[in-house]
Amino acid sequence: MADGGLAHGTRVLLTLAAAVVVFAGVWFARDVLAPAAVAAVVVIIAHPVRFPLERRGWPSWLATTAVIVVAYLILAALAALLVVASAQFVAMLPDYADELQRTATEIAGWLESLGATDATASAAASALHPETLVPIAASIADAVLGFATAFFFVLAYVIFMAADASGFRRGGAAFGGGQGEGIAGRYFTGVRRYYVVNASFGAVVAVLDGLLLWALGVPAPVVWAILAFVTNFIPNIGFVIGVIPPAVLALVVGGWPLALVVVLAYSVINVVLQVLVQPKFVSDAVGLSLTLTFFSVVFWALVIGPIGAILCIPLTLLVRALLVEPDPGAGVLRRLSGVPPERERA
Repeated sequence: MADGGLAHGTRVLLTLAAAVVVFAGVWFARDVLAPAAVAAVVVIIAHPVRFPLERRGWPSWLATTAVIVVAYLILAALAALLVVASAQFVAMLPDYADELQRTATEIAGWLESLGATDATASAAASALHPETLVPIAASIADAVLGFATAFFFVLAYVIFMAADASGFRRGGAAFGGGQGEGIAGRYFTGVRRYYVVNASFGAVVAVLDGLLLWALGVPAPVVWAILAFVTNFIPNIGFVIGVIPPAVLALVVGGWPLALVVVLAYSVINVVLQVLVQPKFVSDAVGLSLTLTFFSVVFWALVIGPIGAILCIPLTLLVRALLVEPDPGAGVLRRLSGVPPERERA
């Protein structure tokens, strides 16, 4: 306080209060900002397409068009996967209504034999009742329809962002030069590497999981393979989300032995690839601590909805790039967030 400034605790409280106001505003505007975030990530991934084309003499407008086409192909592939998976899931439920009902009754009886009350057993088993799952299937279909509506805004954002990215590049130092350009370059490179590596490993995991379920006779293996691919983009908890539906369906059609086989096989495949191998490829690019990664999944899903779980890494990296990395006095925060020591020294 000797220099007339605010005390450190006061500055921290003011910063936290401002953050609450900002993120509350993001929550209220999530229907607009979520599609913009999706478009921004897709453009970042597709943007390097322009460099070899411009080196070959392509005009800037034609290279920008190529970036837009690649971005649209990525979005079209994702939309096709979601539509196919949701349609098969909705169509599958009526065929297994009797099996679901029988399994729910068996689970209720088993829980009661363990000493659970009738209300507790009924509540636990009700999750498998067709009356519960059909509204869930309908809500999934509505969510896909809502995604299709937002998809129009994503397509428009992609055009504008791709054109702006070309203009920034022609304009020289778009981020202030020096440190700003370095931070921006690391951010864009990190986002691209993260999604390319996750898509590659997700495809491998999806194929292996799908073949496994097909060999075991679990219904709709394509749906669960697509789910495994999508949940691979959710750090830490994606595997748990991806294994629950096929394990439950295996329980319905094959009993506890088949369900346990599915869980164990999923665990082997996903733990080896996602826990032991994949982090070695993305740790240098992302540089986020495990605690912050897990927190970011929950936080961004709360702020902008389910898509926030998939976009949590680039959004967290963006906050760090804007608020933490440029501040020379935030070395402790950078290290706590997971910045590698070599980058900290740089």
